[in-house]
Amino acid sequence: MPTGTCLPGNKVASFCLIFLYCIPVIAAAKDIKEDNHSQVQGDSHEFSKRLLDLKEIVFVIQSQGNSFHENHAEKQRQEILQQAANSEQNLPIVLLIHKLSENEAGWSILPIMPRFSATYGRNSSWIFFLEEETTLKIPKLLETLSRFDKEQEWFLGKPLHDDESTIIHHYAFADNPTVFKYPDFAAGWALSMPLINRLAKKVKDEPLKSDFTIDLKHEIALYIWENGNGPSLTPVQELCTKEEGSPAAKDCATTLKTYLSFCGDPVDKKDIFIAVKTCRKFHKERIPVVKKTWQKHAALIEYYSDHADATIPTVNLGIPNTERGHCGKTFAILERFLSEAIPKTNWLVIVDDDTLISVPRLQKLLSCYDANEPVFLGERYGYGLGIGGYSYITGGGGMVFSREAVVRLLESNCRCYSNDAPDDMVLGMCFNGLGIPVTHSALFHQARPDDYSRDYLAHQIPVSFHKHWNIDPVTVFNKWLAEENDPGSQQPHTMIREEL
Repeated sequence: MPTGTCLPGNKVASFCLIFLYCIPVIAAAKDIKEDNHSQVQGDSHEFSKRLLDLKEIVFVIQSQGNSFHENHAEKQRQEILQQAANSEQNLPIVLLIHKLSENEAGWSILPIMPRFSATYGRNSSWIFFLEEETTLKIPKLLETLSRFDKEQEWFLGKPLHDDESTIIHHYAFADNPTVFKYPDFAAGWALSMPLINRLAKKVKDEPLKSDFTIDLKHEIALYIWENGNGPSLTPVQELCTKEEGSPAAKDCATTLKTYLSFCGDPVDKKDIFIAVKTCRKFHKERIPVVKKTWQKHAALIEYYSDHADATIPTVNLGIPNTERGHCGKTFAILERFLSEAIPKTNWLVIVDDDTLISVPRLQKLLSCYDANEPVFLGERYGYGLGIGGYSYITGGGGMVFSREAVVRLLESNCRCYSNDAPDDMVLGMCFNGLGIPVTHSALFHQARPDDYSRDYLAHQIPVSFHKHWNIDPVTVFNKWLAEENDPGSQQPHTMIREEL
């Protein structure tokens, strides 16, 4: 989607492609019964008499193709199998989702529902999804799932809800956004096989309607709910995002290992070059915010504009400003990154002038990635994934490139089809064509903190947010992204784990 910094609300046009699809959702919000889950637990009590066999559960780790994530997910798979062996249970099937499809569609889950149904529909009772940082207690999970009749359709998870209607959810349920619940993937979530089988048939019979995949957890819940024709999310209190090993997690079947991975020494800030896209009309409005908040943590930074201003200073790359897209400007930045005009670094970060970012947290996060590999990192969106489309890093939250990724990109013939093409989507197409996976981190955010569920942000140490709309960006930075010793800082999260 376009990441133009010089047209307020420029992302809205892309979301409007989907918005008509969401009108029935808004109209149907009144049909959701908030108390329907209390009945569920009572009705399913009789099924607790017989524990599930572990082989009835297929575990799906929401893994990624980048080497750090693949190794992390494989380690988690082995831990699940070892835990099963130690408990003298039948070994379950544990899948890595990035290996389940030949293209980028796997992570969006719905396109591979038919595969789940065809392969496991007869001999399994549940598909249990979990993220790389989710920790399982298998006996507790078996006890929990046994409360539910496996012959019925179930959609289980830790519920999230919006406090206000938000653009990332296409303003669904605008009259009462709190009424719709969707799963926190970090806590793990489960689908019963009868529901899997029905969803698989629906996917095969009806083309997936949405071109864009923006927030998968919300979109999955909408698809399953189907305007009231399918099940709503059933809250399960044993699916948790509490810290692994904490007293508060003693009754949890799932917990979290970490809020921010840290794999050794942080990347030196002198090894990170930061490019800020701006334009003349925002020199006085947005650049002062950058200078007042996060610029002090950056060692190497340049501002790229349609106008050279020595007081900032800005660099004019000779690309005319466009009202949207800015693909020409972005590719000019990529070319400059490999030139002798700037110091040679292993990492390039491209942000908008209204991006708020924590450079120290980014330094920690990048310690987990190999700059000798082609790494393209940030918040992942998808386009046309149900019909063989591609993933991309949405630009507002920041796009991170290893030098190797930039080299391979520019050695290819993949370029903008126009200066105002959507740069982040073009980059996604290019890297997809090169076979270089887009790497997702939920710590990058295309929108403001208010656009996300509070419970979702509660177990994060965010790296970035985007947009100054209806907020004081300095206050937001101090609350969410500042270091403890920064002036005005409100103490951030501290749950950072060093990977061994």
